[in-house]
Amino acid sequence: MEEGKVNNSQTSDNKQVDSEKSHVESTSKFIQETSLDKMHEIAEAARMKKLMEPPKWILPDDI
Repeated sequence: MEEGKVNNSQTSDNKQVDSEKSHVESTSKFIQETSLDKMHEIAEAARMKKLMEPPKWILPDDI
């Protein structure tokens, strides 16, 4: 490759790898710092929120 030119696909791949590393690090930190009971509370709150949402049916007008 010529000097001074940027390989966009390689740059994009590097950004994705950096982003993935960041997510892995933040996830690892969350797992280490959060008790299992707290994780269950978070999951239960998300489940209850989902159950309380109204159905999201989209019906065509011509039925």
